[in-house]
Amino acid sequence: MTDQTTANFAQRVRREGGGSATLNDWGANSDYGTLRSVMLGPIENYKWLQTSSVSKKTLRRGVPFDMATAKRQHAEMVSAYESAGVTVHTLTPDPELPYQVYARDSSVMTPYGAIITHMAQWWRRGENYRAIESYAKLGIPIYDYVTAGTFEGGDFNVIEPGCVLIGWEGDEGRTQEQGARQVARWMEAEGWEVKLADIDPFYVHIDLMVVMLAPKLAAVCLDCTDPDIVDWLRAKGIEIVDVPFRETIALGCNVVALGDDRVLLPEGSKTLKEKLKARGFTIYDPDLSMITQGGGGVHCMCQSLIRDPV
Repeated sequence: MTDQTTANFAQRVRREGGGSATLNDWGANSDYGTLRSVMLGPIENYKWLQTSSVSKKTLRRGVPFDMATAKRQHAEMVSAYESAGVTVHTLTPDPELPYQVYARDSSVMTPYGAIITHMAQWWRRGENYRAIESYAKLGIPIYDYVTAGTFEGGDFNVIEPGCVLIGWEGDEGRTQEQGARQVARWMEAEGWEVKLADIDPFYVHIDLMVVMLAPKLAAVCLDCTDPDIVDWLRAKGIEIVDVPFRETIALGCNVVALGDDRVLLPEGSKTLKEKLKARGFTIYDPDLSMITQGGGGVHCMCQSLIRDPV
């Protein structure tokens, strides 16, 4: 007998020219609606590799990696989600995929289904297959697959319903312009506004420096974000909470809005934590330093599966 959840899975539901059906049980039209269900990556096969400027510096300085600490910190993050009322799912683990913990890169969730990305680094490309498998098990349809060039989920940044900021870094980075423009065409066909932004490969993905916290409120590193992006955000009436460059490079701007003025951020994000507390936000701040030194933060480690529509 076919499991009913699995039976709902479809390989490609995007309609050419737009008008794709909105999912009834899954999906997200923002990055700040109340988070109900999330996909995380497994920690048991994690190790640091030279994937970014952050991890290269960690390895260059000979920082020792401790798996027991990484597992404990990951469990603390899972507990934070669960205490916030979020159902946690985990990607199918694969011992050949040490960076699978960064669940955002291999897929993107939309209101219409999941986009399967095209990873830049060869040692991460298998993550896409495990993402497809995991979506199939949950019965979440695939919207489409990026084929025009490399594209990773950290460069798909929903600013508000019907509006997305898409980053690209060129051939030296993780998302190529061709992949970014393919995804942009899809979203524009669905009636979305798309802002394309070329960023320095040093910053890896756009969500290192710009992340939504709540309606009309964003965490932004003004020191490293292109003024054109800042002006575009402000023109939309979005208030900016500035995160210092030093904390941004340590993934302190790479945070997760849980909805209802609640935010999950790393313990080391001191400035943003204090600014949000002053605004009345509830903060969940697990220590994730053993994981973030590998080049990805708490936003990189999650993929929203269900957010309340806004």
